[in-house]
Order: sequence, then C-alpha cells, then structure tokens
Amino acid sequence: MRFTCEKSMLSAGLNIASRTVAAKSSLSVIEGILCRASSIGLSLTGYNMETAITHQIEADVSDGGACILPARLFGDIIRRLPEGPVTVVVDDNYKVSVRAGYASFNISAECADDYPILPDVNTGKSIRIPQSAMKELISGTIFAVSENQGRPIHTGVKFEVEDTAVSAIAVDGFRLARRTFHPAEPIGRNISFVVPAAGLKEVEKLLGDADGDVAFTPGNKHILFQMGGTTLVCRLLEGDFLDWRKVVPTNCPIKLGAHVSDLASSIERVGLIVSEKYKSPVRCVFGNNELQMRTNNTIGEAQDRCAIAGNGNDLEIGFNVRYLADALKVVPSDEVILELTNGLSPIVLTPADDKYDFAYMVLPVRIKSN
Repeated sequence: MRFTCEKSMLSAGLNIASRTVAAKSSLSVIEGILCRASSIGLSLTGYNMETAITHQIEADVSDGGACILPARLFGDIIRRLPEGPVTVVVDDNYKVSVRAGYASFNISAECADDYPILPDVNTGKSIRIPQSAMKELISGTIFAVSENQGRPIHTGVKFEVEDTAVSAIAVDGFRLARRTFHPAEPIGRNISFVVPAAGLKEVEKLLGDADGDVAFTPGNKHILFQMGGTTLVCRLLEGDFLDWRKVVPTNCPIKLGAHVSDLASSIERVGLIVSEKYKSPVRCVFGNNELQMRTNNTIGEAQDRCAIAGNGNDLEIGFNVRYLADALKVVPSDEVILELTNGLSPIVLTPADDKYDFAYMVLPVRIKSN
C-alpha cells in the first residue's frame, strides 16, 4: 500500500476516526485505526465494538491495500510532521514508512484481516434532515438522558419519525426533554428507535451548522449516520421506553410567560450556594407577575425575584435547581411558557411561539413547610 496526501487532511481524518478507537481492550486490533487505500481515496476507521466512525479523505493512491495502524503513535507522528504532502508506504510485512519533508519514521502495522467486521446496516430507505436540525435535536435532549444502568433503554435518546415530524425524547426519572423538527417535505416513514447517548455525542461532534444534510438509516439492531465524507454506525438500544405522552401534563390550569434569559439568570444566582455536597431544592412561589425563588442550606441562603406574565395564585413548589437550569439553557426561544397544575405536579416548559416545538418537564421536589 502506498499513498500521498496533505498532512492537514490526514491529521484531521485521524482525529475524527480516533474518537471511537478503543483506549484499552483485550482485542488489541481495535486499539488501532483501520486504513484502506483505493482508487477513491483513503478511508480511516475506528471501532470500539459499540460505535464505529469511518472518515474518507482525498489521497493520491499509487498502490491500494489495507492495514491496521497504531492509532496513538501514528496520530502523534502525523500531527508533528511539517506541513505539506505526507507519503505512507506499507510493505508486505506490514512495515510502515512515513515521510514528509526531511522527517521520516518507520513503524509496524497489523494485517487488516484481523480487524472486526463492522455492522451492516442496509435495511430501509435513509432519512435526510439538515445537519443543523439534527444537532438541535441532540443537544436539546441528550442532557436529560439517564445514567442509571438499571434501565439501559433510558440511557439513550428515543427518536420518533413520522411523515411530518422527527422528535427526540430523553428521560432520566426526574425530568423529560423533547425536541421536534418539522421538515419542509414529507418524510414518508413511520419508525421509532433509541440511540445510545455515547453514539449521539459523537454524531453531535461531527455535525456542522451548514445547510448540508445528515442521512440516517435505522436497521434492526444498528443505525448508520452519514455526514459528508464521514459515517458513524452504532448499536440501537432495546427495551420498552417510557410512554412519555402519558406522563407529560396537558391542559395545565396555570400558564405563565417568562423571558428565558431573565429566568435563567435568577435561577443561576440562587443556585450558587447549591452543590453536590450541599444539596437543597429551590423554593418557587409563583405570584402575580412575579416569581420568588429561595433556597438555603448549611452554608447560607439565597433568594431572588423574576418578572413573569400572569398570576400563579401564590403556588409554592420546589425544584432541583440544576434541572431547571439545564432545561433553560437549551430552550431555543427568547420567551417560554411555564405550565403548572399544583405543588405536587411537574412544571412543563413549552414554546410561546408556534415557530418552535419542544417540551421540558421537571418533577417537583418535596419541600418543608415554612
């Protein structure tokens, strides 16, 4: 195998593929990067047996072939080479020669036949939406994914694809996050699946804010994401996901308007004295055009007020301050509607503008009476 390509392109490609290289494994070959050179260019693959990333780059290939390169060492070498073209030659004994300018290295590779076969996802038609839309679906929900391995299905984000909507839903037992994207053209599919958070975090890093599309193809046990010259394959989670439509309150009697940045600032200030060591709920009193917040623990007390639109009839309810803050950080609009029922029911954040489609629910925390 012999190829030449620009150092910057090779270094960028290695950075992408290395994200799913196993750090330490009993199967040593997945600690390396699978490199394939052919007439269409160079492909680099990292696979940790859960998620695989393959990145295609342009290269002048004079002799095609494949091998497994040591990910960390090869990556360190390429990053430190001078700018310009890099030539890599792999002989029949998997001895690798790397040359750029006056710099040269000789290292060892492994046979590509020993690399595990990547999952094949070839069922059904792919679904295409803008990369920016997929990025918002992920970033707007993934923070609410459960870390409790007792319910593995909730350690991922559920996608519900309908003809006129793509929704992402995450739950962790204390809160729920939903974001929905409405495409300009009908999708023509009706399917749901749950993608592990680890795989989605990698997808989020690969997505851009440009107008380009991302295509995703859910299979029986895996899903394939395609973004430009990069593909990602990861397994799907199996199990019964929470029937979220039954737990999110509808027709709440109290609806209050709030400015997102003002509310977020007040919550952030009150939460300054709350930490993992000194946990305490924030006590919220929804009055007439005003929300009063207060919290106290062994290190001090904090209180603040925020303007709201509407009358909450002095409804008092306690919340985990971090959960409220996390939800407000990802609200895409300037204004939000706070929907409430009583002191023992969740709060639901919904859009004030029909331009957006989201719902963030936070369960209450029992507070001591004054």
